[in-house]
Amino acid sequence: MHAKIEKVFRRILHALEFVIAVLTLIVLLGMLGMEIYKMFTVSDYFASMDTYLHNILTIVVGLEFVRMLIDMTPANTLEVLIVAIARQVILTHNDPLSNLASVICIAGLFATRRYLVSKKGLKIELSETE
Repeated sequence: MHAKIEKVFRRILHALEFVIAVLTLIVLLGMLGMEIYKMFTVSDYFASMDTYLHNILTIVVGLEFVRMLIDMTPANTLEVLIVAIARQVILTHNDPLSNLASVICIAGLFATRRYLVSKKGLKIELSETE
């Protein structure tokens, strides 16, 4: 009995995750469309490259997040973290120590993916993306 209820809950949660992923993708595509529209209508749009980079990298992180929601695997989660930290390094140039800490975090995430995520799991993910 408990196994059947657990299976129903998993299906419901999977469906909710998919709905959230679709809604997030729709919002991200809308944001991308607005950015393209602004690019051609605002005369000095490229003068503010920080704003452009911020918006585009936010869309990239959002797309990685959607991919993670669709296929919840440790490797996808690590990729989202790597992209989010890389975005932070690119957009903020506050402190050399924080940049160094971010780079160390990214290296740690790559090492985690390399040594702690099973090779079988990575092969399955790579074959699914091709």
